[in-house]
Amino acid sequence: MTTHLPADLKTFLLGSHVALALAAPERESPLLLVNNGFSALTGYQAEEVLGQNCRFLQRDADNRQARARIHAFFDRADQNSVRTDLVNFRKDGTPFVNLLYMSKLRNRDGSVRYIFASQFDISRTRTDLLAEYDEQLGHTLTGLRPILSETGTIIDGSLLTVANSASMIAQAKMLLSTLNEAPPLA
Repeated sequence: MTTHLPADLKTFLLGSHVALALAAPERESPLLLVNNGFSALTGYQAEEVLGQNCRFLQRDADNRQARARIHAFFDRADQNSVRTDLVNFRKDGTPFVNLLYMSKLRNRDGSVRYIFASQFDISRTRTDLLAEYDEQLGHTLTGLRPILSETGTIIDGSLLTVANSASMIAQAKMLLSTLNEAPPLA
């Protein structure tokens, strides 16, 4: 499914150490590419998830506020990026709190060509690890710009959408403690 992606873009994303996914902009946003970081984080290999919407990672988790933010990102043409935390589940069923960052990659005419996403487990992390992730994601976004410009694609949004890291970690820990107290999912 990744064969129609520009080669430089595919190579760059697959080589990143940050968990990344690229999806089509259609309504169900099927995954076109996931890298090794995504597989390490979720336990799913590319061949298991390509063509699916990442929503499957949420299973039965409520994620009401996160879903509202994500829907607004897709529904509003002027909203270029979103960053939110939501409960996801690894392939083995282990829950984690995913700090999801998504940005619209646009053609020069303004139409959305791809949805770029990055994931980071903030369940049990330290502030310094989140700061390191933010720095790596910033480098990834900076490195993407020249590759995308060669294909006529523009990345919208920036890390200015990042909320206070310590606050995100605190929220994630509260969310995870709630999960740990809940009865196991069937």
